[in-house]
Amino acid sequence: MQSVLITGIAGGIGSALGRAYKAAGFQVIGTGRRQTGAESCDVFIPADLDRLAVDDAVLATFREAVMAAVGDKPLKALINNAATQILADTTRLTAADWQMTLNVNVTAPFRLVQTFLGELEQSRGSVLNIGSVHAQSTKPEFAAYATSKAALHGLTRALAVDLGGRIRVNCLAPAAISTPMLMAGFKGREDAFKNLEACHPVGRIGTPEECADAALFLTSDQAGFATGTVFYLDGGVLSRLHDPV
Repeated sequence: MQSVLITGIAGGIGSALGRAYKAAGFQVIGTGRRQTGAESCDVFIPADLDRLAVDDAVLATFREAVMAAVGDKPLKALINNAATQILADTTRLTAADWQMTLNVNVTAPFRLVQTFLGELEQSRGSVLNIGSVHAQSTKPEFAAYATSKAALHGLTRALAVDLGGRIRVNCLAPAAISTPMLMAGFKGREDAFKNLEACHPVGRIGTPEECADAALFLTSDQAGFATGTVFYLDGGVLSRLHDPV
C-alpha cells in the first residue's frame, strides 16, 4: 500500500479525492483546519496553510506528523487541493486578504513540495496542484484568487522543469464543479444555475468525482510522460467565445 497526502480534504473536491484514492487502495492522509467533514481520509492532520507557509516550526511539526502517518506506506503523491477564495473588487481587497490568498494558494503548495520532495522522489511519485479556469479567464471580484491560480499554474511548469526527472508535477484546472458550497450558492436561483450550465458547451457543470478520476490518472504511472502540464477539466467553457447576441 502507498500513501497520498491531500490538502483541503473536507471540501467537495477534497472529499471526492479522498474517496477515490481510498477505493484505489491508497492510505489517504488528509489535512485541513477542521476535521469536520474529513471522513474520506484514513488519517487526518490539522493544518493551517496560512501559518505553514511562513512558519518553519509549524512546517516541521506538520512534516513529523505526516511521516508518522506514512509509516511503511511510501508517499506516492502530494495533492495541493486546499485553496482560499476571497471575493472583493480591487478597491476593497485588503493587503491581508491578498497575502493570505497567496500564502494558502501558492506558497504553501511550494513549501510542501520542498518538504516532501525526498519521499516523493524515492517512490517515483508526483505532485498534483489543483488550479482553476480562473488562471486563464476570470470575472469581477476574483483578482486575488485568479492571480494566485495563475501563479500556481506557473509554479507547476517551473517545478516540472527545475526538478526534471526527480518527480513529475502537474496541474488539474477545473471549471464550475457541483460542490456543496457551489450548489448552496444557487439555492432558490434555478434560472441562474441553468445559465451557468449553459455556459459550458457540454451543457452542464462538472462533478467532484470527475475531478477525482482525472487526478487518479495524472498521478498514476499511466501518465508517466506527463509533467509540467495543465489539464483543463472545463466542459469546454474556455473554448467558447461569449459575444453579445
